[in-house]
Amino acid sequence: MSSLQLNTEPINPTIPRHVAIIMDGNGRWANRRGHARFFGHVRGTERVREIVEEAIQLGVDALTLYAFSTENWKRPEDELSILWKLLLKHLKREREHMQKNNVRLRVMGEVDRLPAEVQRQVAVTMDMLSANTGLVVTFAVSYGSRREITASAKKIAQAVASGGLRVDEIDENAVAKYLWTADMQDLADVDLLIRTSGEMRISNFLLWQSAYAELEFVDECWPDFTRERFRDVIVKYGKRERRYGGIQK
Repeated sequence: MSSLQLNTEPINPTIPRHVAIIMDGNGRWANRRGHARFFGHVRGTERVREIVEEAIQLGVDALTLYAFSTENWKRPEDELSILWKLLLKHLKREREHMQKNNVRLRVMGEVDRLPAEVQRQVAVTMDMLSANTGLVVTFAVSYGSRREITASAKKIAQAVASGGLRVDEIDENAVAKYLWTADMQDLADVDLLIRTSGEMRISNFLLWQSAYAELEFVDECWPDFTRERFRDVIVKYGKRERRYGGIQK
């Protein structure tokens, strides 16, 4: 990994409301150090608290973390078992910390595919934090954006068939109401999408919500993505001009 020159100037007042992160590279991080892949997942899980804390300090309103994709179900059973154990441990360990920091937790994806105990702890933690009004942290677990959009299309078709929705009422706002981010309301659209590990693709993550997101691909694998590096990316975002298809002023 190349040395970093972190930006130490004050944070630009333009802070993204919704930051989404593809937490990539745990396995490669471990392999490069001669460790088994699971060790990278352990270190990656430990990194989450630090980034959540920094997001709170910076004034970010929503943080969505891509923890497990629908494609990740192809991984070996022993690795999946470790991932579920780590998620359970994280939920139990961090819920008090999130409560103290006024964090509201969401879990988004095909949650019904997860092991029963994981589903139970997800429900318990979300309920415990449901009244909080601070940073909205979303774990995208068993998530795929194409699955999300397909599910929304089915619901729209059912609404039209039942007479609850007319075809001429279907616009972008109507579609958004059927996506898995509908409850986030005006926070649903992503302002800044970050991917770690040097890969330059978005891997079926929040395709609709990231239509106008600023993209940032960083070389560090997720276990090496520190709060300082996160702050540096936020500073860089603050210097960009978002035109949404318009012209530069």
